Amino acid sequence: MTWWFDQGVEIPAEVVRAVGTDAVWSLAHEGLSGDVWRVGSCWVKRAGVDERDRLSWLGERVEVPEVKAFADGWLVLADVGAPSLASADPVLAGTVMGEVLRSLHALPVASCPFDARMAVMIEKARHNVEAGLVDPGDFDDDNLGATPSELLERLVATAPEDEDLVVAHGDFCPPNVLLRADGTTVLIDVSRLGVSDRHRDIALAHRELGEEAADAFDRAYGLTPRPEKLAWYRLLDEFF
Repeated sequence: MTWWFDQGVEIPAEVVRAVGTDAVWSLAHEGLSGDVWRVGSCWVKRAGVDERDRLSWLGERVEVPEVKAFADGWLVLADVGAPSLASADPVLAGTVMGEVLRSLHALPVASCPFDARMAVMIEKARHNVEAGLVDPGDFDDDNLGATPSELLERLVATAPEDEDLVVAHGDFCPPNVLLRADGTTVLIDVSRLGVSDRHRDIALAHRELGEEAADAFDRAYGLTPRPEKLAWYRLLDEFF
């Protein structure tokens, strides 16, 4: 069975069966970017086996979208029927994110098979630089004008001496936390999940939240972050 998207892309038969041949593919959605489509009662995205495996592992511990199908880099997820925190009141978003992250970081590190420790992530950053996958036009304002190689040198030179290891989401920001009306939450976009320093998640949360919301986040999470680690993990994120 062959099915073609209107952009001339062949869709695997397993994906077509999961969403239905009559489903309408739409790019109209909130808080998402890249190759992601709303298709009937599902979301379809181009994703690798890394995300599928992490969804499978994490889904036994916290709520994530159900995987309806996966084939040839196409991932079909059930729609959980909840908006993301990107559209929520900022202080509410910060509070919920702090509570959610505290629970995620409480998972036993020894149970997680995915490694995102500092040494691993530095080598991935180096690979992305050498492969030309780092766009300096997307750097944060305080890094604009630097080359990827210059930032990599800074990343290595300023690496923290210790790691406070937890099971980290890896891309922890308001669009990746869904909040239902009953107060329950769902985590999405978990392709970077792995054992890492807790500041990897905290740094991205702080970057996306305003000062008042970040204060609410810190209170809910229950920790005063270390500024030097926040800066380093924000720098690390420039390479991904």
